[in-house]
Amino acid sequence: MLKPTPTFPLLAAAFAGATAVLLGAFGAHALRGLLDEHALATWRTAVDYQFWHALALLGVGLLAQARSSRALSVATIAFVTGLLLFCGSLYALALGAPRGFGAITPLGGVAFITGWLALGVHVARR
Repeated sequence: MLKPTPTFPLLAAAFAGATAVLLGAFGAHALRGLLDEHALATWRTAVDYQFWHALALLGVGLLAQARSSRALSVATIAFVTGLLLFCGSLYALALGAPRGFGAITPLGGVAFITGWLALGVHVARR
């Protein structure tokens, strides 16, 4: 069984938030002029989802400080997996990865959905 602790989701939230700012600025400044509008829009979508899920991880970590649960551990793992698969694949596609790489993106979306549902299970069980 997973041992839930609030430390990991809070650290993951801090890292995801910081890198979202960095990648957002990189996209807005360094990539403008290098990528077409479609690629920049894809990059911005990845940054947006990364920010939202950094906040989700922050919420999970704060909830876990009050009362941890297996559902919060599942939410943490799912959100981190979603960040890597969904956002990571969008960043790669924006930078020119082969179109087939986009098959990874929906898996990240499913991970995000799983994270939100696990968060809901935690709340419902309280």
